[in-house]
Amino acid sequence: MTTDDIPAIACNKVCKSFGSTEVLKDITLDIPAGQVSCLIGPSGSGKSTLLRCMAFLEEATSGTILIKGQPLGFSEQDSGFRARQPASQIRAVRANIGMVFQQFNLWPHMTALGNVSAALRVVRGLPKREAEARAMAQLEKVGLADRADHYPSQLSGGQQQRVAIARALAQEPRIMLFDEPTSALDPELTGEVLNVMRQLAAEGMTMVVVTHEIGFAGSVANRINFLDHGRLLFSGSPEEVFRKPRHPRLEQFLDTYLDRGASMLV
Repeated sequence: MTTDDIPAIACNKVCKSFGSTEVLKDITLDIPAGQVSCLIGPSGSGKSTLLRCMAFLEEATSGTILIKGQPLGFSEQDSGFRARQPASQIRAVRANIGMVFQQFNLWPHMTALGNVSAALRVVRGLPKREAEARAMAQLEKVGLADRADHYPSQLSGGQQQRVAIARALAQEPRIMLFDEPTSALDPELTGEVLNVMRQLAAEGMTMVVVTHEIGFAGSVANRINFLDHGRLLFSGSPEEVFRKPRHPRLEQFLDTYLDRGASMLV
């Protein structure tokens, strides 16, 4: 296997429990580099938990996750023992990953420029001028250069989410994770965020997107993964997902979205 063939993310038998509640059950899934992979499924199916495990915001109870072939958090030994990686190595692997959440999580006392540049100064240790130049480039990328001096309270929800995307992109990640990035937005503002994500996809950014926007998944994703009750029930191209006959549970799930823009796909 060449370097280009190594998955951006490889999950192998990933399980996650919170107390006695098993949320993820033996998830084995590869995320190819340079592609968009969407995670769909009903609420409570484990999508966001899987995404958080990919970012090491949650630690998998068992199984392993590799980022470009490098263990994230834990590695499996030949004996079957699961060894935790040193903190420095975990930080190095996580540096490849940017994440955008449902809520924008912007600092209210900082401008858009300040929100994007702050992490560059704190995490990367960049001088103020260099950090702000890089931040401004990312704000321009998401169409918000003219709002650089605006505070979050002066921005619409869609603009705030685009600032959050710019903040993640400023760290120059190789992989972007999106956890229902439009769920807090009304339909009119959803489009401007999805357009930024479409642009990133066109540029070849590796993306994993938890979404209920089935139309977006069908038109942008290279692969769609359907989770239900913590299990990966189906994984395939949009054509495979939306072609009948389908997995019965997937059929039932998609039928609930026929009035949300997916009818053109089925």
